[in-house]
Amino acid sequence: MAENQEKNLKPRPPIVVVMGHVDHGKTSLLDYIRKTNITAREAGGITQTIGAYEIEVGNPPSPKATEGRRKITFIDTPGHEAFSKMRIRGAQAADLAILVVAADEGVKPQTKEALSQIQAAKLPFVVAINKIDKPNINLDKVKNELLTAGILLEGYGGSVSWQAISAKNGQGIGELLDLILLAAEMENLKYDPEVPAKGVVIEALRDSRRGIVVSAIVENGTLKLGEDITTSTASGKIKSLKNFLGKDVDFLEPSAPALILGFDSLPQIGEEFLTGEIVFNVMDMPLPVAKKSPAVKEENIDNIKVILKADNSGSLEALCDIIKALPSTKPVEILDQTVGRINESDFKLAVGAQALIIGFKTKLDPTADSLQKISPITIIASDIIYELVKKFEDYLDSFKKADAIGELEVLAIFGKSEKNLPAGRHGQQIVGGKISQGLIKNQQKFEVWRNERNLTKGRILNLQEQKKDVAEAVMGKQVGLLVEAGDIIKVGDKLKFYA
Repeated sequence: MAENQEKNLKPRPPIVVVMGHVDHGKTSLLDYIRKTNITAREAGGITQTIGAYEIEVGNPPSPKATEGRRKITFIDTPGHEAFSKMRIRGAQAADLAILVVAADEGVKPQTKEALSQIQAAKLPFVVAINKIDKPNINLDKVKNELLTAGILLEGYGGSVSWQAISAKNGQGIGELLDLILLAAEMENLKYDPEVPAKGVVIEALRDSRRGIVVSAIVENGTLKLGEDITTSTASGKIKSLKNFLGKDVDFLEPSAPALILGFDSLPQIGEEFLTGEIVFNVMDMPLPVAKKSPAVKEENIDNIKVILKADNSGSLEALCDIIKALPSTKPVEILDQTVGRINESDFKLAVGAQALIIGFKTKLDPTADSLQKISPITIIASDIIYELVKKFEDYLDSFKKADAIGELEVLAIFGKSEKNLPAGRHGQQIVGGKISQGLIKNQQKFEVWRNERNLTKGRILNLQEQKKDVAEAVMGKQVGLLVEAGDIIKVGDKLKFYA
């Protein structure tokens, strides 16, 4: 490096990623440090998106003085297993890591996963043993578990710094921050304020009011309002630049978290961004993903077709991965996956392909909300990942081949439902059919199957054979049923009765 370039270099704050098992207190630790309460605002009490926060530590001589203050940027990552890729990105963007381990639970699966990601990124790290305020904890047991996991702590035959803390009452947190600053000094972190800014995209979403909103971390140079900004898949001009507090700023220096408005399209999370006039090699550009047209109707009814929606790119990526990983008796085919609200186009695609819509941390726009009331399309939605997974697992379970004690083929509909009710609302119908298997009983509950898909559930209100009320009827008999079901039954449907 030239001598004048060396003179331009300035020290920059460390970027620290906080990692560990779900519910071990990562966000609570940041809450205490920032004197805010992010946890209370998180759906279900767990972090489900990457957040970046800048703090100042130290004891300046006066409240307005900057001398003596030192900045640290923290990246908070989700602990749930569905968000593995988010944690990997957090580790890749950081200079240092804090591995949080709960004193009352010790080393857990995501603790080991976090450690492997820290090691893969070659990050220096310190260990925070949290929840020491709880009764009957055994620190030696936790340290032995860490030793077994390959983490050699200082004082226990190794060089990994550690601190016992309580994110609840603040015990040990000051000492933990001192360890971070000491580790940062060892790394000798520098930046050049005169070069074009570069950094990494950690999140991207499409906002209905503001357009494309990108969260990023500045790694070098000075990020300025009005500059051209480019990644390998997207570009634009910085029309609005905000710091992590949401305040408008004209520029940001490393290692500041940034909120950027002005991209023409969604950049990919994990991409490097650069400012100024940049020319990328076209061979490095990823090929566009072809999307199925809503006009194309899939004929393969053996597949479970889904359309995925999420509030941002990171959430969508995690949702896609977990949907693909779930065991199912039928192949799950993802027809489309986009960021934003569930809209009319999603419904048209779902109707044409007989697909269901899965939404994570997203809502229906007004048109889609109206369509939902008249459409048979199933929507599975939640703001909490483990609730969403449970709902989809329940949906998949409905396709499992259970042993029906009776089955009826619907041959005729003698009466319509009381109203043209949408799915999920109960209506009554008079159904005629032939029992093709086993027997059925009056007042028995059943499932309605159409095209090998479990459509809805219902119950017999009255059972007749040859226009006479009967308690049960057996295979081969033709019967009439007054039923109540959650959707309109049609000729050709099968009613399956289970014990």
